[in-house]
Amino acid sequence: MRISLSIGLAAGLGLSLVSALTMAQTDDFPSKDIQYVIPFGPGGESDISARLQQKYFEEITGEQLIVQYMPGGGGAVGWSQLSGMPADGYTIMGSNLPHIILKPMGKDVGFQLEDLSNFHYFHYSPDAILVRNDSPHQTLDDLIEAAKAAPGAVTLSGSGTYSANDVANTRFQQLADVTTTYIPFKGTGAAVTALLGGQVQAEWGYTTVAANHHDKVRMLAVASEERHPMFPDVPTFRELGYDMVGGAYRGMAVPEGTPDDIQQKLSDIFQQINQHPEFQQEMQDLGFVLLDIPLDEMDAFMAEQMDVYEATARELGLID
Repeated sequence: MRISLSIGLAAGLGLSLVSALTMAQTDDFPSKDIQYVIPFGPGGESDISARLQQKYFEEITGEQLIVQYMPGGGGAVGWSQLSGMPADGYTIMGSNLPHIILKPMGKDVGFQLEDLSNFHYFHYSPDAILVRNDSPHQTLDDLIEAAKAAPGAVTLSGSGTYSANDVANTRFQQLADVTTTYIPFKGTGAAVTALLGGQVQAEWGYTTVAANHHDKVRMLAVASEERHPMFPDVPTFRELGYDMVGGAYRGMAVPEGTPDDIQQKLSDIFQQINQHPEFQQEMQDLGFVLLDIPLDEMDAFMAEQMDVYEATARELGLID
């Protein structure tokens, strides 16, 4: 009896010590730099926003946000390796929609949506068709006429297969009854370079690309509900008769198994960054549209997005 009691007391004390240690670790988190893995190449929207977040992350935590890149497969290379990374909160990875939902539907890409523990989504970029300033295509109708005159001859760059850009191109071809050639690159930065270098005639990009390269490109149409305030002269696709509203949502995830309290701490930190007036202004000036989806709203947000993109997947022929 005494032995059992002693064991019980020791076990209880052990659990209390573990609990106290865990709480102390959470209170001190982060106590060192955090590695922020971008599953795309440098220069795209994920990279740009991460660079902006660095300053405010250090102000809030006293630690640095170290940006690294793991491009390939339109994000799939990075996401397929996330589950093998330390689940301690000190490694986070960029998370993008519709990519993380559509890619696993298309084929075995090495990860499932459930492998990513998304803890915060912070901005959205409306899809847009962009051309160089010296392009003969002055309007969306000009581009459509060229595509109809020579099916497949009009080339457009964009992010990887089953990315927001790929989805937008597929949807646009259906609505405009045209055939184009979509060329996927390892992120928006590479897709922009292809456009500026004359490798393609147009790009499926975002308002952010137009904001960042306003002296070199122009938008023909934007897939937002209303005209973007930075580009009041650029019509929406809906205005032009094409029912297209969509784009890329960006957030962050940690490996499955990362403690809930650590995820909550991360969510709180990035929510605080998102609410900083200077950060908001910087993001707006670059053409981003801010979101604020914290950890406690993530399940509902992802469920809603899943419904939307399952319909898209049927259109793409990914599922029956």
